[in-house]
Amino acid sequence: MTDSVGVFSVLCFLAAFVVSILLTIVAKKIAVKFKLLAHPKSDRFHSKIIPLGGGIAIYFTILIVFLGAFALIEYLLAKDIMEFCGRDFGEYIVGFANRANELLITVLCAGVLFLLGLWDDIKNLSPWSKLIVEFAVAFVVAYWADVRVSLFIENKIITSILSSFWIVLIINVFNFLDNMDGASAGIAVIISLFLFVIAILSGQVFVACSAMIFAGTLAGFLVFNLHPASIFMGDAGSLVIGFFIAFLTLRTTYYHEITEENDWYAVMAPLVILAIPLYDFISVTILRISQGKSPFVGDTQHFSHRLKKLGLTDFQTVLTLYLATIATGLGAVVLTKAVWPYGLLVFLQTIVVLEIVALLESIGRNDKKQSDTKQ
Repeated sequence: MTDSVGVFSVLCFLAAFVVSILLTIVAKKIAVKFKLLAHPKSDRFHSKIIPLGGGIAIYFTILIVFLGAFALIEYLLAKDIMEFCGRDFGEYIVGFANRANELLITVLCAGVLFLLGLWDDIKNLSPWSKLIVEFAVAFVVAYWADVRVSLFIENKIITSILSSFWIVLIINVFNFLDNMDGASAGIAVIISLFLFVIAILSGQVFVACSAMIFAGTLAGFLVFNLHPASIFMGDAGSLVIGFFIAFLTLRTTYYHEITEENDWYAVMAPLVILAIPLYDFISVTILRISQGKSPFVGDTQHFSHRLKKLGLTDFQTVLTLYLATIATGLGAVVLTKAVWPYGLLVFLQTIVVLEIVALLESIGRNDKKQSDTKQ
């Protein structure tokens, strides 16, 4: 991988970061003008009315920067100045340009989810109607854009269906994770950066640049979304975030069968890197079902809420989530290159991190039980 690729990736991040900041400022004004606002509710910690325009800034930043990147690439190809950039980089640019159709389908599908989320922010749609659209979008991008898992299985229909379930799962994981200032977007930035590293190590320029554009987009939004947040992303943002994280995990190569650089369990890297968001989603879903509630009805039983009830500040709570995600993300990078028995150590490390999370949650539950007993 040439230095030029690294420079191009950094430029992608910076471009997305700047555009995201500018569009977030505009989106905030649009949200206020059209009364797209989040009002304080029992399942949220914010105590004042906050604009819900973050999703607008997130989606349109992705759209603008990706289109800009492809316009630059087409210009370089048209002027035939690839040699100026270096032979290897020129080959990567050509490969990047060949993914135009795949990216177009992906961005359009993300646009459908953006509109779905925006409509849900306005009208509060039923969970099942949202799931139907999510599955339809997931299958389209899996089947027609080849954003799907293919390892060990060659049937396109089967792999597209399996990939659709994964995409819908991750969409809802990040929708659930959007429960505290900076949580969903910040964790998505961290995961995107780790996927960038894995993609670079695998020689995947298209995925690496896509990850940096996505990370820069969310980093710009985070300037306004960290506590105390002045704008929320809403479902219009969280659905798009989950979709692109799923896209990156499915397009990244983890296992190198021909070179035998790692063992088969490298394909488990996405589960390791997403361990914290998945834990929050699964634990909250189980908890709600055990209480006879719908898993899609929001409440304050997430991991972040438990930490806050222990006395942590909003910043400390989100920082804890970030650090835990970094811990599992580092393990995921190692896993892509590890051989037996070192890969097993990565799994054990991930389990230990999740056990620490579970221990902190149990302390929160015990405190609540003691409080209820005293009353």
